[in-house]
Amino acid sequence: MGNGLKMTYNVDMVFCIDATGSMQPVISTVKQNALSFYHDVVRVMENKQKTINSMRVRVIVFRDYIADDQPMMTTKFFELPAQAAQFEACINSISAMGGGDEPEDGLEALAYAIRSDWTKEGTKRRNVIVVWTDASTHEIGYAKSDPKYPKGMPESFNQLTEWWGDRQMEPYIKNAAKRLVLFAPKAPYWEQISSTWNNVIHYPSTAGRGLEEFTYKEIVDAICNSI
Repeated sequence: MGNGLKMTYNVDMVFCIDATGSMQPVISTVKQNALSFYHDVVRVMENKQKTINSMRVRVIVFRDYIADDQPMMTTKFFELPAQAAQFEACINSISAMGGGDEPEDGLEALAYAIRSDWTKEGTKRRNVIVVWTDASTHEIGYAKSDPKYPKGMPESFNQLTEWWGDRQMEPYIKNAAKRLVLFAPKAPYWEQISSTWNNVIHYPSTAGRGLEEFTYKEIVDAICNSI
């Protein structure tokens, strides 16, 4: 920069992880690499001649509100690398189980993610949401009759789309900063999101396979390509 000021590059990531039974392969991969994740991302970004000055990661675990006693778990942001041990402990606490029918409640997880407490610091920011699932998703509000269903969710898919915003409107997440990375099947809603929402990268997964087709390196590269 001509004025001599250093450009800060602050990255917030939200991991939306399907924790139903078939997702054990990707959960195991994330567990195995949680402690080194920050350094791996920094290394890849340095190879791209980009420097990360601040990184925070939030975790949202989702299953099925109707079928599961623990359908959703959300955390605050972990500051990395300072809170790497806490982040690892959180990831290690995730167990792949339950799920009921094949669609899960991924759209509710995405709604939680969009309304995260995104950083407002830094002259350059990236707000990255990563969704890992090998299942299709129920329509938003499918489980509204269940007592566990949270308040404040979007009333419809159209309203969820409004939450994400577009090139003219950005209610919860800045257009210049936002990125959505989907590791998800070619299924209704996921395909609609990837084809109609802006700033979305979709890596189609195989339904019911637990994302076993993706290696950790491929996951890190995909995340870094979104920054």
